Amino acid sequence: MKPFTVVEGPAAPLLRNNVDTDLIIRIERISQLVRGQLGPWLFETLRYREGGPEQGEREEFVLNQPAFRHACTLLAGANFGCGSSREMAVWALEEFGIRCVIAPSFGDIFFNNCLQNGLLPICLDAASIERLAAASADGAPVEVDLRALEIRASGLAPIPFDFDPARQAILLEGLDEVDQTLRLADRIDAFRRVDRTRRGWAYMSR
Repeated sequence: MKPFTVVEGPAAPLLRNNVDTDLIIRIERISQLVRGQLGPWLFETLRYREGGPEQGEREEFVLNQPAFRHACTLLAGANFGCGSSREMAVWALEEFGIRCVIAPSFGDIFFNNCLQNGLLPICLDAASIERLAAASADGAPVEVDLRALEIRASGLAPIPFDFDPARQAILLEGLDEVDQTLRLADRIDAFRRVDRTRRGWAYMSR
């Protein structure tokens, strides 16, 4: 998992509530494509005219605008990532280049999927998100600093955000669940040695 420390770049405003995972990546694409192929299909029904990419882009959609084609942060509305539990929604965002989503609230499973894949989900009040959107409306960079727990944008005082310290450490180091488990290998081995003497029958070869 790629560590997250500081990300700086355009912050695309998609300030609509209840953006669900099917809008982020459609179920048809999940059944047809594999990881590494999802980025072009992010927000498919919003990015492209009816009929898909062959019919051209919708110029009005934020990620099609020149200032935000290379956005690394997404400014979103409440309950972002609600709906089904598909992890591919996070993959599609990452493959497009999004490293951070800032919203007033998230779907619970989507939030956890972000943490498992190194994408930073930040809960921030709607008024602060609107200020960030105004400060970066022309594509001016927004800096997200996970170590300092601050968001910085031109013309604004640094905006602090809260984040669970354990999850912060995991993202800073880029540790997925397997990596976290391997760090406990010595303790796991010690437990098994003691447990083998107590419950030897559980370790008998078959």
